[in-house]
Amino acid sequence: MKQLGEVFEFSAIGVVRTPFKDRFGVPRQPGLAAQAKGVIKINPDPDLKTALRSLEEFTHIWIVFVFHDHGGKGWKPSIRPPRLGGNRKVGVLASRSPHRPNPIGLSAVLVEKIDFDAEGGPEIHIGGVDLVDGTPVLDIKPYIAYADSIPQASAGWASAPIPRYPVIFSDEAENEILKRDPQGKQNLRALIVDVMELDPRPAFQKRQNPVTDSASWGQRYGIDVLGNDVKYELRESGLYVYDVQDLKK
Repeated sequence: MKQLGEVFEFSAIGVVRTPFKDRFGVPRQPGLAAQAKGVIKINPDPDLKTALRSLEEFTHIWIVFVFHDHGGKGWKPSIRPPRLGGNRKVGVLASRSPHRPNPIGLSAVLVEKIDFDAEGGPEIHIGGVDLVDGTPVLDIKPYIAYADSIPQASAGWASAPIPRYPVIFSDEAENEILKRDPQGKQNLRALIVDVMELDPRPAFQKRQNPVTDSASWGQRYGIDVLGNDVKYELRESGLYVYDVQDLKK
C-alpha cells in the first residue's frame, strides 16, 4: 500500500467482545440493534483505569476502533455502498466502508455499566453495538449531545431510512430458543429479531434475491446469533425463522 503522508503508530487500549463472531450479520450502524450487547475490555494497566475516571457519568460514548476484520484488502477511492444496491459509486471518504486509506472506525454506543475492578482489566458494558468480536479499541470519548448531535444535518445519499422486515418464528424455532435461553438472560429471541429485521445478508445476496421479490420467496439462509445457527427463509410475510440449530464446526 502506498504511503499517503506522515506515518503515526498507535497501540490498542482494549478490545470489544460482542455476539458477532464474523462480519456477516453485524448491524450496519450503531444503535440499530438495541439488544446487541457487548463489553469493552480495557487492558489491565493502572493508568488506563485512572483514565476512565468519571466516564460513568455519561450515558453514551464514542469508540474509536480498527477495522481489523476487513479481509486484509487494500482500499479503493470509490466504492459501491450496499445501501444503494451496488448501483452507484461514491468516494470512500463519503462512506463508512471499512476499506479506507486508514481502516479506522467510529461508533456511538450506550453505556450500561462500568466495572472498574473486573478481573483482567476494567469492563465497559455497552448496548447497540455494531462491531465484530475482537475489534481493537484505540480510544474512547464521551458522547456530548450539545456538541455531537446535529439534528439539521443532511445524510446525503444515506438519508433514506433503512428498511426493516417482519421476523416470524415457527413453533419449532420458538421451542429451540426457549431450550437454549430458558431464563431469557441472553435475550436470544429479541437479538434474533433485532439482527434479522435489518436483513443481515451480504449485499450481493440482497441484490440477487430481494426480500420483496416473489421470485426470492423460498430462498433459505443461515446466520450465527450468539453461537446458534438460525435458519430462515424469505417469504411474502417477511423473514421466517424455521429452525435454530447448533453451529457446525
